[in-house]
Amino acid sequence: MTAQDNKPVPTNPGVPARQTQLRSPVFDMVAATSETVSLGAYWEILRKRRATILAATVITTGLVALVVFRMRPIYQATARMEVQAETPQLQTLNNLNQPSATDDAFLQTQVDLLQNNNLAWETAEQLKLATLPEFQRPTTISSLQPTPASTEAQAAVIRALKGRLKVNLLPNSRLIEVSFESTDPKLAASIANTLVSNYVELSFRSKYDATRHATSWMEQQLDELKEKVEKSQQDLVDYERVNSIAEVGDKQNIVQERLSDLSKDLTGAETDRANKESIYDSIQSNIADAALVTNDPLLQQLDSKYAELKTEYAASTSQYGPGFYKVKELSNQLSEVESLMDRERKHVAERIGSDYRTALRREKLLSQEVTRQKAEVEKLNQLLIQYNLLKGEFETNQELYRDLLKRLKDATISESLRATTVRLADEALVPTAPIRPNRKADVATGLIVGLILGVTLAFIQNSLDRSIKTAQDLERIVALPTLAMIPQAAKSRRRYGRLFPRGPSNGTGDATVATMVLNQPSSEIAESFRILRTSILLSTAPRPPQMLLVTSSNPREGKTSTSVNLALALAQRGSRVLLVDADLRNPGVSRVLGLNGNGAKGLSSYLTGAHDFDSAIHPHETLPNMWVLPSGPIPPNPAELLSSPTMEGLVRDLRGRFDHIVIDSPPLLLVTDATLLSAWVDGVVLVVESGVASRGGVKWARRILDQAGARVLGVALNKLDQKVDGFYGSRYRYYGYYYHRGFMTSELPGKPASQDHPPSVAN
Repeated sequence: MTAQDNKPVPTNPGVPARQTQLRSPVFDMVAATSETVSLGAYWEILRKRRATILAATVITTGLVALVVFRMRPIYQATARMEVQAETPQLQTLNNLNQPSATDDAFLQTQVDLLQNNNLAWETAEQLKLATLPEFQRPTTISSLQPTPASTEAQAAVIRALKGRLKVNLLPNSRLIEVSFESTDPKLAASIANTLVSNYVELSFRSKYDATRHATSWMEQQLDELKEKVEKSQQDLVDYERVNSIAEVGDKQNIVQERLSDLSKDLTGAETDRANKESIYDSIQSNIADAALVTNDPLLQQLDSKYAELKTEYAASTSQYGPGFYKVKELSNQLSEVESLMDRERKHVAERIGSDYRTALRREKLLSQEVTRQKAEVEKLNQLLIQYNLLKGEFETNQELYRDLLKRLKDATISESLRATTVRLADEALVPTAPIRPNRKADVATGLIVGLILGVTLAFIQNSLDRSIKTAQDLERIVALPTLAMIPQAAKSRRRYGRLFPRGPSNGTGDATVATMVLNQPSSEIAESFRILRTSILLSTAPRPPQMLLVTSSNPREGKTSTSVNLALALAQRGSRVLLVDADLRNPGVSRVLGLNGNGAKGLSSYLTGAHDFDSAIHPHETLPNMWVLPSGPIPPNPAELLSSPTMEGLVRDLRGRFDHIVIDSPPLLLVTDATLLSAWVDGVVLVVESGVASRGGVKWARRILDQAGARVLGVALNKLDQKVDGFYGSRYRYYGYYYHRGFMTSELPGKPASQDHPPSVAN
């Protein structure tokens, strides 16, 4: 094998490392389940953070229990008060039992009045609450204690009383609950009952006082109205007497009737006069028409007689001639009838003239009488104007007096018959059990709140934790396969340390863990290192890596223990293994393996030429096919030695002498030694401490190795808390059970060691 063949194959920067390497069984299993999202992840968080949850629950429950059991019991007494509708003023006694409606505003007003300061102070004074300690205002030493009657003390008592008072209106009813809380149950009941009683008394007293005030006012107004009625009545009587209008109603009717009658007579007289005047004018113009105008029977008879005689005279004259005696007799009769007619016409004309003059005089008299009667009516109306004013004032005052007198009598009756609108419906009883604290419920609530708080803190703590804990984190952050998950050492020793003795510690704390594969092969840690060995051997199939570099991003992540256990596991297969401590700044292999006495020889002394290789290496005291190359004296220039041609030649020669070379190197992020060594090895194993290594540090370490062209085989997740993932812990327990039953040998079959001493280094 040439040096060129042993150079690491750089990975393609454009292709992730997991695509250019074979995946380990552990990584395949993690990748298969990494995409599954279920409640198991949340359960693991709760299981991991159970200490936080338990602490929060215990502390919260304890604080609640402490407060609850130290709290003085508070008792509540409740009295109920019925609020009736405001009763209107009684019009009659039948209105006493008429129901009245109440509205929400009226009920709410009663609730507010029950909480006013005056009622609270009256109750406090009645029960002498100012002398009780729980109602006294706290004072400082320098201040003087105020008297109970002072304003400040009064305000303090009122605030203390109202602060513990609760007044509630029961829905769909006219009942009001008055509750009071106190540490003294008797005091609570007494205050509730006294407050309601005082309010009932105050309500009755206020309504009684209002009625009394109204009655007094009405009596005063009644006296004033009485004086007005008397004065207005006296004025009316005096006016009637002065103007002689007693019984003015009848007199007014008589005058009006007389005027009406006179008006009717005057109208008749005017009509009669007009008729007679027309007849008189007709006769004066033609007296011969008197018979027709007057319809006088005598004239009509004379006129008929005259017509008959004239007809007979005409007939006789034509028959007998004018000288016939009969004609002469008829002529005399005609003259006599005509004379009678003239005389009768004159009599009729005189009578008509007399009637006309009589009608004319009557008309004048009636006209004068109507005029006089109108003047009298007008005079009477003028008197009645002032009379009606005086009478109206008297009647108005009299009506007001009667109405006010009636209201005064009704108010007097209402004062004695009206009941108060509020009454005590249910007296407050002395409570037998406190309303708080409810110790069982409060402690249970504290337990629930503490549990919720603990769960919340657990998730917050988990979200703020930026460290790597599981293989899923590694897959998601650095995209590297997890070669093995190594549990915490304390858990392994506690579970299986009784079956196998501890290894030599030599006063160091890491010796037992570093030799766990050899001294406690049935432990979980030993099995995890065997899994690491298997994953490494299969990572570059078909040819397993020969030279391995074990490093970490930061110190104390377990890279030295991983290097030693990996070398022991490889040696147990029968391979020739060399463990090289390349940490020339803080060597740890010599310390955990007890090689401190040979600290003068090692890698640094070989690279400086002080010793040859055979004198620098040390065989393992238990495994004959394993050798250790300590770091040697700490040099001033470790990086220059590790990058020297001597180191390059040593690496090339070691490949020919050993089957596997495991190099323990310094942390990547602190010094450049591991970066230099990564160029000479077949693969790099990055050790990451679970729960401690930061995500940024691991990502930066991966970037350094990629830039150096190193082949990173995978990650060994060290110090894994089995609470993080119980699956791997259960698998390791299975292997411990297998060892405990004696079904496994100390080592898998492998190639036996062919030499007791390592072959010499080629010159």
